[in-house]
Amino acid sequence: MTHAAEPAQSRPAAAPAAVPSASYRLQLQPGFTLHDATAAVPYLAALGVSHLHLSPLLAAAPGSTHGYDTVDHGRISEQLGGEEALRALAAEAHRHQLRLIADVVPNHMALPVPEHLNRPLWEVLRDGPDSPYADWFDIDWTAQPGPVDAPGRGRVLLPLLGDRLGAVLDQLAVDGDTLRYHDHVLPLRPGTETLPLPELLGRQWYRPAWWRLARTELNYRRFFTVNELIAVRVERPEVFEATHGVLLRLHREGVLDGFRIDHPDGLADPRGYLERLAAATGGAYTVVEKILTGDERLPADWQCAGTTGYDALRRIDGVLTDHAGAGRLAGAYEAFLNASPDGPAGPDRGVPDSGEPCADPHPALAAARRGRADMTGPGGELSAEVERLVRLAVRLGAAHPAHADHPPERLRAALGRLLTGYPAYRPYVRPGEPLPEASAEQLRAARAADEGPTDATDRFVAELAAGALGRGPEQDEFAVRFGQTAAAVAAKGVEDTAFYRWNALLSLNEVGGEPARPGVRPEDFHAWCHYVERHWPHTMTVLSTHDTKRSADARARLAVLAEQPREWAAEAAAWSTAAGRGSGSGPGHDPDSDWLLWQTLVAGWPLPPERLVAAVLKAAREAKLRTSWTTQDIRFERALTDRVHGVFGNPGLLPRIEGYVAGIAPYARSNTLAAALLHLTVPGVPDLYQGSEEPLHTLVDPDNRRPVDFGALAVRLTDSATARTGDLAREKLHLTTTALHLRRTRELGPYRPLAAVGPAAAHLLAFGRGPNVLTAVTRLPYRLARTGGWHDTVLHLPDGRDWTDELTERHFPPGPVPVGELLAGDRPVVLLTRRGTS
Repeated sequence: MTHAAEPAQSRPAAAPAAVPSASYRLQLQPGFTLHDATAAVPYLAALGVSHLHLSPLLAAAPGSTHGYDTVDHGRISEQLGGEEALRALAAEAHRHQLRLIADVVPNHMALPVPEHLNRPLWEVLRDGPDSPYADWFDIDWTAQPGPVDAPGRGRVLLPLLGDRLGAVLDQLAVDGDTLRYHDHVLPLRPGTETLPLPELLGRQWYRPAWWRLARTELNYRRFFTVNELIAVRVERPEVFEATHGVLLRLHREGVLDGFRIDHPDGLADPRGYLERLAAATGGAYTVVEKILTGDERLPADWQCAGTTGYDALRRIDGVLTDHAGAGRLAGAYEAFLNASPDGPAGPDRGVPDSGEPCADPHPALAAARRGRADMTGPGGELSAEVERLVRLAVRLGAAHPAHADHPPERLRAALGRLLTGYPAYRPYVRPGEPLPEASAEQLRAARAADEGPTDATDRFVAELAAGALGRGPEQDEFAVRFGQTAAAVAAKGVEDTAFYRWNALLSLNEVGGEPARPGVRPEDFHAWCHYVERHWPHTMTVLSTHDTKRSADARARLAVLAEQPREWAAEAAAWSTAAGRGSGSGPGHDPDSDWLLWQTLVAGWPLPPERLVAAVLKAAREAKLRTSWTTQDIRFERALTDRVHGVFGNPGLLPRIEGYVAGIAPYARSNTLAAALLHLTVPGVPDLYQGSEEPLHTLVDPDNRRPVDFGALAVRLTDSATARTGDLAREKLHLTTTALHLRRTRELGPYRPLAAVGPAAAHLLAFGRGPNVLTAVTRLPYRLARTGGWHDTVLHLPDGRDWTDELTERHFPPGPVPVGELLAGDRPVVLLTRRGTS
């Protein structure tokens, strides 16, 4: 038997990747450590997964609840239990035939408080560009004047002061060989300790600065706009080896079996990184957190099993969302926003009489463009990143007369237009190689999206971004850095800005979502499944993650609203009236805030006021219209908070909200079970998020990262051998463990769509997995009920032996079966199997 402190079994570096049948994501944090994960192993094995998917393991900033703020790549986090606890978890997992997948953070490290926790960065701050770690970090040493005795060598801007330097100078103090500012502790350049403070500051390799200067003057690359996360240059072999050494060793020793790669689009060379990782692990199972936009495909030359599954989330949610109804809901939303605050307060306030969809072009597209433009415009959150590209282009022009005389302001504007119009996360330029056609097409689309006139500077910037102006240090760096910047603009401008500004149907505003293209036709869903099966059969699929803005079951409720747009708009108007409409332009309860508030209440119900307050405040700050993280409007936020508390103190309103949620519960239940079964049976590897095997109605982080009571889940699992209609928790847990065990005990075969025939055929989505497994789920259940149910709709079960529904143990003969009989007893889904064909 393997001891807890030893690897289960060492493996050769070239061992083949073990493909999971299903994985289960655990969010490790001080409140749920590796020890707690070990205790949960028997339950997770009984549930039926094959792999545990662990959030980042390396030492992170003190108290970190997510682990993405690494401070030391040389050790497993002690606040999670350390390497001994990880080995104990692996040993216990192996005893239950489970394996481990680890989340890897290759793009950045923490700039922690106190700063000495990140020793490589500490040495860079102390020794400047002469530090052996200077090339670890993505710092533009040319952007800031250096110390007074080396002005041409540069220094690092540290935006950590609460006010301008002059206003807080008396709060800085020398303490031995360090400089202290409240909790910040910075190293002093050797030999400067005894200098007067103003002279001492001028001699350091860093510049302590007012935090607001980060937007325009920051000279290190961040993770998106997070100043406390500094990018590392993992494309350098020595940095890769140093930052991955512990994880690779644990893989060689059999402790870790696979990897999930965080934010590959932040890397200089995602393909090269994956090639290096595959070579180091012998091809371990690896998936990448790549957000695919629209019909974008994962680059075929990436050495990985696929994505972490947001592309699957969009298709599964989409096929269960009413496309036409979502369009009419968007029209109702716009009417709700535009309704006069002095107009009628009746049930039809904000509901368009025509029931027509919103105007074309879709306002969500305009919101996305504005969000991107806000990031890169003057004073925008990513203007420092744009300035770095401008400096590169200016240097290029100075070195090459053919590219000279493009004024910085024209370069800045051209970059803003190109980044605003770019239709995906980023292009994949590899200097010295032809530009991939997909990236070339996206760059053409970005230029075409600019409605204004273009000139030589626009062409110059586009050619630089494409790597089309030859080779050289500036050309190569510009092309690489443009891709990294484009990814940040997309993530922050769209998903973290526009998705909080246009709120017609919140379930559409999800990571990788396309609110301008709601719904997925069944034929397109089947085509996507065929594509995945052919090209990425072992990609992950997800419904809920630590990054989803609303959990799958919360979105399942919201999807019902697309089927009843007029009813929902009337309900929202009535709730606003009951809560007190005010002036409409007053703080805290403008129509958009109300619409978002009511949908958030429906999504998370029941929930305490503090969870709702946290979610709506975060939404308002991310939208950056009335308040923001950096410029908070205290009056607006207080009024918004008071409105939430007022709802919970309103004895007439709460029963109406509860009644509405209860009224849509049967249809939300249908969506929940349908999404869960699709997730577990479509091509790919389903990755379950902690606690989602039962109904989970969580909101945006940190709400969705709360620890789960696995002891209680284990007790309920023993009582879930059969489903009970009316007990959704029992139904979902039973469905989940049944499908997971099916995946573990047999290989699901080729995907083949099946079509029902009859008046309600559009409400059944069905497919086979090989000759002996069949999934059928209900879609658009509210409309189905409104039209009288299944009527004479029939599904032909493939010929051969009888079929058994694994969820109810009912048996069906092959041939045509009435869907009303197949889904009798108010059952929205079936999972049919048989032993073999006759």
